[in-house]
Amino acid sequence: MRGRFPFARTLSAVASLLVFPLIAPAPAGAAPPGRECATPSIDRYQQWLASGEGTTVPATGSLLVRDHHRYTAKISFLNAEWHVAVVWLGNQFEAQADLSHSAGFWLTYRATDDLYVQLRPTSHWSGGDKWLTLVPSTHGRLVTKFFGFAPDRWTSLPELGTPPYSFASALPEARGLVFVGKTPNELEFRGLRVDHYRPPCS
Repeated sequence: MRGRFPFARTLSAVASLLVFPLIAPAPAGAAPPGRECATPSIDRYQQWLASGEGTTVPATGSLLVRDHHRYTAKISFLNAEWHVAVVWLGNQFEAQADLSHSAGFWLTYRATDDLYVQLRPTSHWSGGDKWLTLVPSTHGRLVTKFFGFAPDRWTSLPELGTPPYSFASALPEARGLVFVGKTPNELEFRGLRVDHYRPPCS
């Protein structure tokens, strides 16, 4: 029987070689994607919001828009002023995530200019005086970039104020990632994976 179908075995072997390179390994330590939530979400994050701070499109409300079989989050920052877009890590404002054992997060996005992301804790949610890190422009290209939680990778801006707490103390009570920028920017977010954290659907 082994010699009767040599062509079929050869075709199967060739097919496996063609398919294998298309399967990219998941980032080390990333939470498995699982299923999306019953309501619109990106990697199970349901609350992508325009805060109403700065001139943006949309001005307030959800950033999620349908893109074929999935959702993306889109927002335009207009004018030379501070703008704010928010992701609630626990999918509810009152919820918080313990990221003290997380190495960081992978963000799949496109941006036409530089901006920043703040990690805001529950105890110091309001105000601009937060720890932040640069989210570099992709010049409109879609990229996936890792942002680590090592404290030396996070800083503050004199214009926004010095945080009255340590970055390490924010990790166990992380409420949200807040994207801020002071220049016009076209932003799209397609993926967010936090190391060792999987958000619950609300």
